[in-house]
Amino acid sequence: MGIAIENVSKNFGSFKAVDEVSLEFKTGSLVALLGPSGSGKSTLLRMIAGLENPDSGHIWLVGENATHKRVQDRHIGFVFQHYALFKHLTVRQNVAFALELRKAPKNRIKQRVDELLELVQLQGLGDRYPSQLSGGQRQRVALARSLAVQPQILLLDEPFGALDAKVRKELRTWLRHLHEDVNVTTVFVTHDQEEAMEVADEIVVMNKGRVEQVGTTADIYDHPASPFVMSFIGPVNILPGNSGIHPDDRSLSPTDQVFLRPHDISIQIHATQEGAPAKVEHIIHLGWEIRVELLLDLGVRVNAHLTREEFNQLELRTNQRVYVQPKNARVFPAYA
Repeated sequence: MGIAIENVSKNFGSFKAVDEVSLEFKTGSLVALLGPSGSGKSTLLRMIAGLENPDSGHIWLVGENATHKRVQDRHIGFVFQHYALFKHLTVRQNVAFALELRKAPKNRIKQRVDELLELVQLQGLGDRYPSQLSGGQRQRVALARSLAVQPQILLLDEPFGALDAKVRKELRTWLRHLHEDVNVTTVFVTHDQEEAMEVADEIVVMNKGRVEQVGTTADIYDHPASPFVMSFIGPVNILPGNSGIHPDDRSLSPTDQVFLRPHDISIQIHATQEGAPAKVEHIIHLGWEIRVELLLDLGVRVNAHLTREEFNQLELRTNQRVYVQPKNARVFPAYA
């Protein structure tokens, strides 16, 4: 097992940042800690790294109890959101820094740095300074530096958070391929659902210091364990039980809520026994899909996502009368 966390808790004064969390990550896996701000994901990552000490519980790294080990004894590479590069050192010197501290032979340092610059696709940029690089290039230098000492575990705290959307998307694919090449047990923190779903083998959804669900992207998206998970992972309509949209034949309590993905809404132009009457309020063309904003007769608004083919077949227009029926929905008790 690469990482094992046993009943770990961490308080900051009266605030419980991590509350009795237990997790296991397989050797060589790529895991995302996903959750909103204040969910405990960064605190948990910092405890794995040894930058914070747990108040209780144990942390095992590669089969050894590392709960009270010093940072430098944990064989971990750590990448921060804001690069943390040495501005006065070149790219090559930044990557070589940890190896030089360990007094590795000069020829070995040069060989390792050359290998890493090729791995992160920065060959030919070794003599530049961080200020001469783009944000995406700086983050790749930070990753190369963290890999220089061949860590057993790689930790990344919001690694792409400071970058613009286009660069973030490019680096997600790059990180996935990099992980396949180096095969280091990797844990990264993010609040970006799409980023976690695109990159990770396994996702840990956290909320208020606790783990809500652990699973693959498909597990979490298709079989959410709680209303929080369904509302946090991907777009969703949250409707009252009396909205007129029922997922099955059950009678719903006034305190029940229907959770319905926008792509799981069927729109009919003719009245059906199961369909809830609605009016088309807005139509938004996004190229690859069409978003339709609907107002149910009971005053509840829902969003539906249609393919271009579905939209063209329906020939929808604003203010048109339609009928809405769920294709797949979940019912949870009232969730705020």
